[in-house]
Amino acid sequence: MNKYEIRTQKKKDSIIQAALELFRDKGYTNVSINEIASHSGVSSVSIYNYFGNKEGVIKECARFLMQETTQIVNDLLLENISFKEKLLRALSICAEKPHQLLEEYFSQEALHDTVFVDLYKESANEIRRDILQVFIESGKQEGTIDASISTETVMEFLDIAASIQANWETKEDHQTKTAEIGKLILYGLIGR
Repeated sequence: MNKYEIRTQKKKDSIIQAALELFRDKGYTNVSINEIASHSGVSSVSIYNYFGNKEGVIKECARFLMQETTQIVNDLLLENISFKEKLLRALSICAEKPHQLLEEYFSQEALHDTVFVDLYKESANEIRRDILQVFIESGKQEGTIDASISTETVMEFLDIAASIQANWETKEDHQTKTAEIGKLILYGLIGR
């Protein structure tokens, strides 16, 4: 990276950190671009240049929070376990972690901001899709997933499972039902 790129990345990091602090306490609706700019020490023009709008900032915040999760799931591909076990673990992590981060990181006021929660979940879902798509392609290359089924169809099927998971309210639901959804994904209603 050259000096300009380093400076740009520092500004972006500062904006993300400031936005996370403000979103954590106030939610999305009660935070302005000018507040984020003031809190991060950069101009509001820089925020628009880097992220487009406040929605772009929340997407990048979700990506930042999900970095560790993304790494953990990507590391699963290198583990010496069956692909089925890798996929079950990835599905479980991708279902539970965004929900956990939301509850652990943000205040109750922020969690009552439905615009914020919806944008965060939408962004986390995009990240989940990117992660799982890598798994699907890997499973096809390995011969574990039927290559005649398009990745798009598999992803749509997994999106349906994710929409069901999004309605679960408790941690216990996520833990027990994610395992059941995983079995349905892998084995269907009848087979093994």
